[in-house]
Amino acid sequence: MGYPKERKEAVLKKMLPPNNKTIPEIAKEEGICEGTLYNWRKAARAEGRLMPDGDITPTGWCAADKFAAVLETASMNEAELSVYCRERGLYAEQIGEWREACEQANDWDRNQTKRLKENRKADEKRIKELERDLKRKEKALAETAALLVLRKKAQAIWGDGEEG
Repeated sequence: MGYPKERKEAVLKKMLPPNNKTIPEIAKEEGICEGTLYNWRKAARAEGRLMPDGDITPTGWCAADKFAAVLETASMNEAELSVYCRERGLYAEQIGEWREACEQANDWDRNQTKRLKENRKADEKRIKELERDLKRKEKALAETAALLVLRKKAQAIWGDGEEG
């Protein structure tokens, strides 16, 4: 059977800013199953549409929606960005923060590699220190063992020394 395309689009609009209604709210209002609404939102996202979660504030948007907003605004000038932000209940600063987060995400691999390299160097240094310490202790143990052997041989040759 399915729903008419016009009704589906009207319902999807309720999910968009500035309304940002949650799916349970819309399901109650429209009498449509929540699962259906989640599927509609998922399909709209798959088409590349900005479909934030039902949180009123943009901080509750999922990463994919924030990324989509950054992509949509990448080529906009300041005036166009202002109009875009007003329509969606955003601030230009938020878009800027999201853009910066996206840029840092792309450097994640390089930063991770650098961090791993630093950790590996620290680990190698610690291993060398522990190996040096182990060698020193092995030498001390060998020396002590040699002294004990010599003491036993000396006692065997000269006696205990307790006999008077």
